[in-house]
Amino acid sequence: MTFGSSLGLVLLVFCLLILWQIRQILLLLLMAILLAQILNLAVTWWQRHHLKRSYALIITLFGFFIGIIGIFVGIIPALVQQFRQLFSLLPQAIERLWGQVHSLEDYLDPSLASVLPDFKTLLAQLQPLINQIAGRGLSIFYGTFGIILSLLLIVALGLMILADPAAYHRCFLRLFPAFYRSRVRSILEECDRDLKTWLKGIFCHMLIMTLGSCLGLSLIGIPLAFSQSILAGFLTFIPNLGPVLSTILPFSIALLEAPWQPWAVLLLYSSIYLLIQYFDRHSPLPLLTVRSLKLLPAFTLLAQLFFASIFGFLGLFLAVPLTLIGRIWLKEALIEDILNHWQTGDKNF
Repeated sequence: MTFGSSLGLVLLVFCLLILWQIRQILLLLLMAILLAQILNLAVTWWQRHHLKRSYALIITLFGFFIGIIGIFVGIIPALVQQFRQLFSLLPQAIERLWGQVHSLEDYLDPSLASVLPDFKTLLAQLQPLINQIAGRGLSIFYGTFGIILSLLLIVALGLMILADPAAYHRCFLRLFPAFYRSRVRSILEECDRDLKTWLKGIFCHMLIMTLGSCLGLSLIGIPLAFSQSILAGFLTFIPNLGPVLSTILPFSIALLEAPWQPWAVLLLYSSIYLLIQYFDRHSPLPLLTVRSLKLLPAFTLLAQLFFASIFGFLGLFLAVPLTLIGRIWLKEALIEDILNHWQTGDKNF
């Protein structure tokens, strides 16, 4: 190995160590990039209607800030009030749910029933794990910046990237050797294309879940349907685990109501999930489906567990975009440009 190769390897390891130390900051940057991507979809839509980018940017930002003001004035106060009522009912619902679980002891073998923990024991066992996941994911918010400042930072970074994405694109390209920059440019374009496709698809899923759960819970007669549907739509951003997590709260609240309502809640959310899967498979617009990205469910679930173990809740929340970006870079930079050339003995990129 030549001196130049050795020095390059040392610098690479050093850069990876630095990136690991600032990994939480990089998560905030990824969230800002996703925000910029979302807003850029609106800017691109206006540009297709023969509007200059500057005008499209102004209209998009105006709509964004009007939406933020509307959320804080019209939606958040109602959500806060409903969530207060929701969390006041939650302990009763969990206790009722645990009582239903322990009622099954009559039908189980006595030796098996004796090993079932009570609610307090189970909560004590789960508390360290919950604190670890939440602490890792939210330490950047509470420890370094504070949650409000972190959200403002995400918005500010997202708007800066949106204002002139080409400049940041060029800065990133300069981190690579000149001979490889055209290749990196094509990889970034593929990442951009897949992220936009995923964002369109996942927001369609979130819309279906929010509207379906709000309408269904209202018809069933479950209290606080509005706040629970908003939470369900938010959790749908997390594939696989999100729909399951969104069912727990309304099912627990339904245990305090009529005996048939918990089963109606399970049927409702199962139906919505099947509707989302049907939409994903049979939508006439392939760009609005997550399935077009060919993400294997088992691989996605493993990626969620992996990123959650490293980054906590934020890693779980951002697991799919991290997986998309990582998959493209591994496939193009590692497999196509390095490993495949090793097999043929070709040292030229």
